[in-house]
Amino acid sequence: MAKELKKRQILLDPKTVLRLMNRLGLKCLVRLKKYRSYRGNVGKIAPNILKRDFSAKKPNQKWVTDVTEFHLFGEKLYLSPILDLFNGEIIAYNIEKRPVYPLVSRMLDQALRRLKPGDELILHSDQGWQYQMTLKQNNSTQSMSRKGNCLDNAVIENFFGLLKSELLYLQKFESMEHFQQELEEYMYYYNYKRMKAKLKDLIPVEYRIQVQEAAKIFCLTLLGQFTHMILVSALNIMRDP
Repeated sequence: MAKELKKRQILLDPKTVLRLMNRLGLKCLVRLKKYRSYRGNVGKIAPNILKRDFSAKKPNQKWVTDVTEFHLFGEKLYLSPILDLFNGEIIAYNIEKRPVYPLVSRMLDQALRRLKPGDELILHSDQGWQYQMTLKQNNSTQSMSRKGNCLDNAVIENFFGLLKSELLYLQKFESMEHFQQELEEYMYYYNYKRMKAKLKDLIPVEYRIQVQEAAKIFCLTLLGQFTHMILVSALNIMRDP
């Protein structure tokens, strides 16, 4: 909250902000209801290649994914997102009323279109039946959490906690359709408006763009220096008899 106020040119000490939030009854509420997708071995169980190394040096290097369940108005809704560990960006997601295979496959179709030649991707998930049937048709490396160990996929679990505490538990909804609309708006907010301390208070998309632009400038600078060296060498050769 203090960082958001700072971004709006309102400078207050974080302790003052916390005291005012307490006075107004504003609190962070985190509750999780884990969707269990494990149904035994229905396909291939991949090893845990990620091994809780949630760092990534560039986009499309490590993705994590899972499914979460929402239960409102006597109905259920399922969200399947993919998060890039480089900047915490949700690069693709799908919403369905039932935990069917297209819940995951359609999301993957969206996400895999972002891959570029040369990308070496690790996609980490739990051992859910959908993921056991997933990446046979592409060159990505599949990684899976150990059975019953949610800490192996802690980053996506943390995202679900933020989503539910900032949306599900703090707003009132008129219907499941209304909730789905707000959910889709939250996904946009998370990528394009929500600052992350880990990203130096930048938003995920903003951070990715800045890093990519910096890399592009660096490459152009190197290319310019190399071109200059070639021209100088060529001129020297032409001058010598």
